[in-house]
Amino acid sequence: MNKDKKTILTRLYIVVVALLVVFVMIISKIFLIQNVDGVKYRAVASSSTIKPRVIKARRGNIYSRKGNLLATSIAKYSVAIDPSVANDKLFNDNIDALSDSLYRMFNAKNKYYYANKITRARKRGSRYLLLKKRLTYDEYQRLKAFPIFNKGRFKGGLVSQETLQREHPLGKVAERTIGYENESSISVGLEGAYSTHLSGVDGLVMSVKLQKQAWKPVNDNNEIEPMDGADIYTTIDVHIQDVAHHALLRSLERFEADHGTVVVMEVSTGKVRAIVNLAKTTNNKYFEKINYAVYELNEPGSTFKLPALVAALEDGIVDVNTVIDTKSGKFKINGSTVRDSHKGGFGKVTVREMFEKSSNIGMARIIHENYKSKPEQFLQRLYSMGLNKKVNVSIAGESDPVIPNPKDGKWSGISLPWMAYGYGVRLTPLQILTYYNAIANDGVQVKPYFVSEIKNEEGEVYSVGTTVLNSRICSEETVKIAQSLLRGVVANGTGKTLDMENLKISGKTGTTQANYWKGKNKVRSMQYVSSFVGYFPSDAPKYSMIVVVSKPNKRKGYYGATVAGPVFKEVAVKIYHEGTNLKFDTPFMSVDELSAYIEKENKTNKRPIRKNTMPNVKGMSAMNALPILENLGLKVSMSGVGRVVGQSIRTGSRIKKNNKVSLRLL
Repeated sequence: MNKDKKTILTRLYIVVVALLVVFVMIISKIFLIQNVDGVKYRAVASSSTIKPRVIKARRGNIYSRKGNLLATSIAKYSVAIDPSVANDKLFNDNIDALSDSLYRMFNAKNKYYYANKITRARKRGSRYLLLKKRLTYDEYQRLKAFPIFNKGRFKGGLVSQETLQREHPLGKVAERTIGYENESSISVGLEGAYSTHLSGVDGLVMSVKLQKQAWKPVNDNNEIEPMDGADIYTTIDVHIQDVAHHALLRSLERFEADHGTVVVMEVSTGKVRAIVNLAKTTNNKYFEKINYAVYELNEPGSTFKLPALVAALEDGIVDVNTVIDTKSGKFKINGSTVRDSHKGGFGKVTVREMFEKSSNIGMARIIHENYKSKPEQFLQRLYSMGLNKKVNVSIAGESDPVIPNPKDGKWSGISLPWMAYGYGVRLTPLQILTYYNAIANDGVQVKPYFVSEIKNEEGEVYSVGTTVLNSRICSEETVKIAQSLLRGVVANGTGKTLDMENLKISGKTGTTQANYWKGKNKVRSMQYVSSFVGYFPSDAPKYSMIVVVSKPNKRKGYYGATVAGPVFKEVAVKIYHEGTNLKFDTPFMSVDELSAYIEKENKTNKRPIRKNTMPNVKGMSAMNALPILENLGLKVSMSGVGRVVGQSIRTGSRIKKNNKVSLRLL
């Protein structure tokens, strides 16, 4: 018996010791978890439920020169409810009223739809129920005032998340130049060029995870407040942009062209006032697809005759009175035939006449015969005028100019004469315009630019000014000659259809065969690039402009004067006359001119125009009405486009000098 008792006690001691060991191990593990591994496990637990979340900074706005919003970040809100937050009394007393408010706002199936949905979620212990996405700011503010939600997120359970969406309030205005915002990268237009300034600095807020990707702020204060991006004020004038856009669009549609571009630049500063790029879609509509003005390289054709002739003038090879024999319209140089567009040729003409008529043969002979043994001298002249360099605009994507060189391996016996009239050379529209702008600016070449000011949220302003690329592209004498030649093109030559009595334009037409390499037997597939580049008013240049239209339907027209010229003329006239705050010193007509004009109007329109009496100008164009009224001493303002349909001073009323009259055009 004693033996059995001893055995039992031994076994009991073993069990007790074993239990004691297990107990010690458990206590030790608890201690380790709490005091040694606890930091790690708490961090893991916390990281899965609470962590800092990024608050995206509001991207800065982009404005036109006059403060029109071109691009802005619009806040959109996703709203949800945490049904478990509200206490029973608050929930039961107000759920029907909340449901009714949501029903009215979101056009739900019935007024109990949201009450049933939220109640079911509350019963199953849900912490997150999405109600609506992409609410506007006004809608979000209205929703915050609904029953239960008006108690806030910690008592009412309202959960919201703001996202910022980039929008263009004026639609497609200069869309490609303004640019786009992409999550992965921003590289297009001003959005890309000034992304560092526009982006701002993101903030942080501690948030708790509810379910899936739903997060709710832990408290009302952010850990780091976001800093909004700076605002960008561009040089774009919305009025000029709109005029250029619609003028180009009409030409593209009329001539069924593939694409085109227009750039309007302020001569003395380089500020780009309008830049339009339109391309045809598969359904024959046009939209901003590629920034052709900055990116696309074209052989400029006859518009390159100006820098080629300037080089010859600078070297003293010719003057404007030198006679050039253009033969009968065909001339062979090194086995290649150079042709003029005029059938039968121009015969013997002066350099001035040759330029005005845009003779390919004349230009080819001047350059080939005088530089064939020293092409580097001709090229050096082009280089000295900056034609081999980018203008380095802020927008990404500018292409490098292509100027053939004997050292590049592609030089041949026809390279030099071809360059004389713009073949083999490749430049972007903006690079060509920059050169012509320098001629208008008395030889000073300035850099085109798109942004004039950057303003941050502290009110600090960084101003962007004019950059001079070349203080003198050629001698003052040659500049004056070039200016007179460009005026002659419009007054007497290929650009004569652009000539007007009240607004003098200077410029050069260009018509280039875009795929001439396809050969003589493929005339049907021949495509053209039509252009006109110049400035206005001729005597006091304010704006320079280039119009390029690519691949028009040649059955409808393809010459630069026919396709691109009318766009230039329309834009110039509307800029000159239609409220862009330009203060042109338009000279009054002489007494004789005014008398003749009045006599003509009285005879043809039976509209007596008498001193101190308001005439009837209804039905007249702005260009006809303006000189009449200004010569009567009136200060004229106009609105609209087209012909006069209304005048603020009644016909026959007595008028005095400096009286103001408003004309409405339609």
